[in-house]
Amino acid sequence: MRATAIGIDIGGTGIKGGLVDVLSGELIGERVRVATPEGGEPEDIARVVTEVIEQLDAPADVPVGICFPSSIRHGVTMLAANISQRWIGFEAEKFFEKELGRNIHFVNDADAAGYAEVIYGAAKDQKGLVIMTTLGTGIGAAMIYDGVLIPNAELGHLEIDGFDAEKRASGVVREREGLSYPEWAKRLQRYYSHVEMLFSPELFIVGGGVSKSHEKFLPLLELRTPIVPAKLFNKAGIMGAARLAFDLE
Repeated sequence: MRATAIGIDIGGTGIKGGLVDVLSGELIGERVRVATPEGGEPEDIARVVTEVIEQLDAPADVPVGICFPSSIRHGVTMLAANISQRWIGFEAEKFFEKELGRNIHFVNDADAAGYAEVIYGAAKDQKGLVIMTTLGTGIGAAMIYDGVLIPNAELGHLEIDGFDAEKRASGVVREREGLSYPEWAKRLQRYYSHVEMLFSPELFIVGGGVSKSHEKFLPLLELRTPIVPAKLFNKAGIMGAARLAFDLE
């Protein structure tokens, strides 16, 4: 019997889910995606997550991992940068377990993506400090040291030149302001140079949907640290959430 788990990735624009073979890191069947409800209220998001899980048609005893754009302590969401302010201090894990009628593991979305890259992707067998960033609605970040995840690194909220970093350099900002890739790369250069100065990592990994177009902007960055695209691209959150749920079951 396959070792399986469900991974759910809640983003600012879409909620994605998949049934994952956690040993191979492959999706079983098709990925499901539904638009994130406007306003991002907990009840509305829980309703959509329920719909996604029902579409996956997985057995009731399959572990469920849910990743979410907030730092998370003991199942409580601590921030709400691009979602309803009700998530601040919200007991999200208990709420979703009640709504879904299942035991779940709730984790930061970038942490899930970083964990997936450690197990299956670009950070596998990498020694030292790896920093993964996800460029999307905001800038998510995960820190991994010798294969061990250090959770809740909110490096997208570093203040650089008087601005919250993700307000200047996220993927959504590039689209909203109509920035060309070279124009956007200048903002990314400022961001990654600052993070490099603070942490001196061995490797940067760049994920999020825009990582599929990595050849248009990553070669424009000049850093001492190697910087590579995520191997799992935008599936990393699903994969990491599923694997964490399975490992912690």
